[in-house]
Amino acid sequence: MSTARPVPSPDGTPDPAAAVPVPPRMPNPEYARSRHAVWLSAAALFTDRLGRVLLVEPSYHRDGRRLLPGGGAEPGEGPRQACRREVREELGLDREPGELLAVNWIGPGHEAVPGDMPFPGEVRYVFDGGVLDEEDTAAIRLPGGELKGYAFHDSAAVASCMVPVEARIVLAALRARLGGTGTAHLEDGRHTGPVPALDRHAVHTRPRAGRTWPWHPEPVPGRLRVTQAWGWLFVPDGRVVLVVDPDGALVQLPGGTVEAYDADPEATLLREVAEEAQLRIGAPLRLGWSYDATGAVYGGTGPCARLRLAAPVTAVGPAAPDPATGRTFARLLATPAQAADLLGWGDRGHRQAELAARTAAERWGIPPAPPVPVTEIPAGGGLPAGEPGPGPAGGGLPG
Repeated sequence: MSTARPVPSPDGTPDPAAAVPVPPRMPNPEYARSRHAVWLSAAALFTDRLGRVLLVEPSYHRDGRRLLPGGGAEPGEGPRQACRREVREELGLDREPGELLAVNWIGPGHEAVPGDMPFPGEVRYVFDGGVLDEEDTAAIRLPGGELKGYAFHDSAAVASCMVPVEARIVLAALRARLGGTGTAHLEDGRHTGPVPALDRHAVHTRPRAGRTWPWHPEPVPGRLRVTQAWGWLFVPDGRVVLVVDPDGALVQLPGGTVEAYDADPEATLLREVAEEAQLRIGAPLRLGWSYDATGAVYGGTGPCARLRLAAPVTAVGPAAPDPATGRTFARLLATPAQAADLLGWGDRGHRQAELAARTAAERWGIPPAPPVPVTEIPAGGGLPAGEPGPGPAGGGLPG
């Protein structure tokens, strides 16, 4: 039975004629039974210094599938508490979880759940576990019987050694950390809102050969042939341009191979950034070079130098196919530190990024990049709306 509550008239006195029905209050036990009960779990995303993700191998999965360290919450336990406990139990590491990287919902009847498993649905939290150094890794202790081992995997390997939905969750969490985009809200491992740039282009990361090459912030010796010129190219807010190779979904600095018809490596950079990234840049400055002892990528030509330069971006044109490959490269904007993480050159990459940022500040007055997410340069050219443009109105290349 409903009761009626008088509604005040304009003068503040109750108006019985305008009574509003009030629904009966549901008893607490009945209300509790009406609520949606789901599972809750939490996991931690750890990486090594090369950006590879730590995955554990459970002994109860005969197909060799891997998982993030973590598991189901116990009664009364919150996700952050569950994450810390599970990491302590599975890895022997006791540490406070970091930022929340991803929250995922998997609904009842999902294909990854055994058919005979009563499953009401699950909410999973993925927290940032941070970077593990050699001392941290040496302290890992696995529980007997439950886990067969652990290993660090690059992002492409993550995609191949996990159940698809698990891989999607891990990659979204990893890209949220790399791209600074905040918590990824997912259903079935897929974004429920706008898809961030790194996810939109399925960007992968892996340790690359450059991490082992000696870095020299000095002129190239005359005896060494310069085979490659890549540029740290700065827009006015301090970020740099990266391009995504659609073949391997790996990011790289704009630039390329020094050809016989190029007058010098600077001319190579000017040509390459116009062709593959549709950029116009100011006069490049040399930052240093990496020593490639074999030149294997050039047919084993022997020792050579891979030059790194810096330059300000003066104009951004519409995206277009690279005339050399026929591929259209996505163009991203990242802070120098984000770029170093994505490039996979380890500590050497971060040293390059720091030197490039100092050079940009000292030579062109470009400020340090603010801590903002990785974004994509629009296909039509220019920079994202609301940000200062790098050149002529509309961002097009001058004729």
